[in-house]
Amino acid sequence: MSTELVTYESKDQIAIITLNRPDKLNALSVELGEELRAAWLRFQAGDDRVAILTSATDRAFSVGADLNRPPEIWRFTPGVGVEVDKPIIAAVDGWCVGGAVVLVQFCDLCVVAESAKFSYPEAKVGVSGGLITSLAARIPHKIAMEFVLVADEMSAQRAYEVGMVNKVVPADQLLDAAMEYAVKLRENAPMVLSLLKRFVAEVIDRGPSELAGIARRDTEALLASEDLAEGKASFAEKRKPKFQGR
Repeated sequence: MSTELVTYESKDQIAIITLNRPDKLNALSVELGEELRAAWLRFQAGDDRVAILTSATDRAFSVGADLNRPPEIWRFTPGVGVEVDKPIIAAVDGWCVGGAVVLVQFCDLCVVAESAKFSYPEAKVGVSGGLITSLAARIPHKIAMEFVLVADEMSAQRAYEVGMVNKVVPADQLLDAAMEYAVKLRENAPMVLSLLKRFVAEVIDRGPSELAGIARRDTEALLASEDLAEGKASFAEKRKPKFQGR
């Protein structure tokens, strides 16, 4: 059995990124989050053209944040904590709860099994990071408000009806359906897909938590840069800095 909390398989320029903590129903721990972040970075920097985000268990895509050690969801959310301009397809079966819904909403396409269920219980738990509010820019406003405020579960069919997902299929066809999309996307012009994805991101309204996450991502990258280290060194050594842009 793999000890990786997130696995990455590259298959004909399609990345299959799998949440692999089945014993905890893929609860989003700090460690799982860091591995997922690394997977997004690998995907963005590599030759794979499309990614499928899925689960190692059909019981749950993920039950959301591990409340024993909750992570900062924004850090491993594609498009927020990690800039990803390639297409991502979510393949969801079982429960998709809390922070897992956030991950799905930032994917470009979503295929779900008939048995999938969505839930965002933060209003019942008494905690929120706010990233879910971007859902109101992706599905009808009243539906989004009902989902996040009333906090009742949503079936796969209802998620399809309100535009949260693209397709509902039998559970044994889930990965095949996601792969069908992935193959079509892989054959399209990568530069066009990236341009359209970036432009769409500019069209969609971004909530305060999303914008704050992006700002932290970019600020932390600067603070960890070689240029900052060079700037400090050159100041201490009283010489002109030699910045490299990295």
